[in-house]
Amino acid sequence: MMLCACGADSAMKKGDKFYALGEYYDAAAQYKKAYAQTPAKQRRLRGQRALKMADCYRRINQTQRALAAYNNAVRYKQADSLTHLYLGQLMMKNGDYKSAQKSFEQAIDSLEQSLHREEKDTRREVLKGQVRLAREGVAAARQAQEWKRLGSKYTVRREDLFNSRRAEYSPALNGDAFDQIYFTSTRNQAQGDELSGITGTKNGDIFYAQKDEKGKWGKPQTIDSELNSDFDEGACCFSADGKTMYLTQCRTDPSYPRYATIVKSQRSDASWGKPVEVTVARDTLSTFAHPAVSPDDQWLYFVSDMPGGLGGYDIWRIPLSANGLGAVENIGAPVNTPGDELFPTFRPNGDLYFSSNGHPGLGGLDIFIAKPTTAPSQREGSIIDSGAVDGKSGEEKAKQSPFLLGGAGGGLYVLEHPGYPLNSQGDDFGMTFEGLHNRGFFSSNRGDARGWDHIYSFEKSEVMVTVKGWVYERDGYELPAGQVYMVGNDGTNQKLSVKGDGSFTQEIQTGVDYVFLGTCKGFLNHKEELRVDTATVSHEYVLQFPLANISAPVLIDNIFYDFDKATLRPESQTALDELVKLLNENPNVTIELSAHTDYRGSAQYNERLSQRRAESVVNYLIEHGIAADRLTPKGYGKEKPKTVRRKLTEKFPYLKENDVLTEDFIKALKDPEQQEACNQLNRRTEFIVLRTTYGLFDDKGNLKALPTPKTDEEPADDEPTDDLF
Repeated sequence: MMLCACGADSAMKKGDKFYALGEYYDAAAQYKKAYAQTPAKQRRLRGQRALKMADCYRRINQTQRALAAYNNAVRYKQADSLTHLYLGQLMMKNGDYKSAQKSFEQAIDSLEQSLHREEKDTRREVLKGQVRLAREGVAAARQAQEWKRLGSKYTVRREDLFNSRRAEYSPALNGDAFDQIYFTSTRNQAQGDELSGITGTKNGDIFYAQKDEKGKWGKPQTIDSELNSDFDEGACCFSADGKTMYLTQCRTDPSYPRYATIVKSQRSDASWGKPVEVTVARDTLSTFAHPAVSPDDQWLYFVSDMPGGLGGYDIWRIPLSANGLGAVENIGAPVNTPGDELFPTFRPNGDLYFSSNGHPGLGGLDIFIAKPTTAPSQREGSIIDSGAVDGKSGEEKAKQSPFLLGGAGGGLYVLEHPGYPLNSQGDDFGMTFEGLHNRGFFSSNRGDARGWDHIYSFEKSEVMVTVKGWVYERDGYELPAGQVYMVGNDGTNQKLSVKGDGSFTQEIQTGVDYVFLGTCKGFLNHKEELRVDTATVSHEYVLQFPLANISAPVLIDNIFYDFDKATLRPESQTALDELVKLLNENPNVTIELSAHTDYRGSAQYNERLSQRRAESVVNYLIEHGIAADRLTPKGYGKEKPKTVRRKLTEKFPYLKENDVLTEDFIKALKDPEQQEACNQLNRRTEFIVLRTTYGLFDDKGNLKALPTPKTDEEPADDEPTDDLF
């Protein structure tokens, strides 16, 4: 007996040391050893050790073992004020909703008794939060089966291509075509040889998979760079351009508790660099994890247990700017609760998705959606299960979503629970979206007895109207530095950034008139107008924004003249009307309109012919409202043969960038068809920008007042000042 007592005490000391470091797997093993060596007659001691063992199992998601240990603590009458609350939460994860309700009711009684006896204000606030969690648990246990029965429009499928015999979680899509998926895994291929004292598995690494040309996902791969280490990396996200990765890292210190930190890695070419720490607060005793960048790249959201929150882990945010990080702020209620709010992420339309065990759910962590709203009927912070919301009865709303929550916190939100099967009785978290579509991937430990997480796909069918556009140089490549301004007659006023391929995709509303203005430094603007009709099925409008270079000649394609004459042919009208539109969209620009011929014929004849042709185009522009003093016609004849740009070499592989199509160059080509193609390239009509300040100054050289936009908001310094409508 003495040997057993010494062995149990030694195991408890080791367990307490592991627990203080946050190594709950190793601590649970020691507490289990101590419990087994404690004589059955020492009921009080066995109950205390069972309680510590239960806490560790709960933290590492070993639900069945945690339930057994908590029940032993209750059996030995060593339950504390939180035991029944945790039992209720674990029973919810086990799908035992009736037993969970009883445990939550017992927790309310126990916690309220503690609240009445407590005199310290700080402790009273903690107890009030725990009572609220227990009450929310009762509500959830009563309604969980009905929420499951109602279901939802989501379809969910386990994606075993990405999964292993260990844990995978927090997938994140990246790439212009969302053809790359990154996720955390503790599989055997993760770096390092030691097993984590927290989970009993290897430390997590970031892995990725790529789609092939046919759109089929390849097998997960390790990342051959300094992104991963022997430490624990996980829960990553990306900036809007996909070139910056924010992720969670947890370093090992054998004599110091582990606190997760946020780090970031920059992508250079095809490789991710070594992560550097992002200091969001000078607090070395709190966790900072689960980063998420807002769709406009203006905010970094994250999770922390730092002081000043509502309890447990809260979601916080900090502004991002070129000058660094700003001040940290808690996003408050209704998102945050006395429980844990974790794994924030954004759908590109601005909806915030997060996971919580503080709001009523189906068990474990449930996914919730925080949608900004200004509807006065949704301002009460309570479950809406009767009455009218958005013109629909509570019963009708319940069929769309099991419940809605409302309240204010950093702006007005309505919280929505997306229902079953996106949520389950297990932990559901870590959403990522395929663009604006309501489909993508998430992680869940549903159905895994060991509590390990795996990756699932989801999709919800819904009618969505979107616009997809490309910003690119006329006769050139995409312009990833471009921006598009979107203004609608419903009050919409947004600045849209483009991806690396020059594209953007934006959700739009039916029955709205939109104007889109494509811009890029060093290029002329281009405007497109769009009227969005009512849609009963999803539809995508496609817009093109070919921007004219200010510093290089711009080809006016499809301008045709009668043979050997300067007369414009009727089929030229479309291209000429586009040029009229371009000049109207850029009223401060003057241009030289030039016509060119091939080398055949005398120089004098070609110059006279090209001059008349340039004047024909200018006359057309003047007849259609363009001021004559903005236009300079110039016929160059064969004096300026075309210089080949890189884009042209894709169509004519026998040409190289910067080739000049002189007479000698063309005659050196052996293929007559190639010679004729080059002659045709030389026969062209172009324009080049001369000035960008036309009409900006009065006769005395003073800057005129620019027109002001009719929108309510003042434009930023880099926004166009002309009224888009």
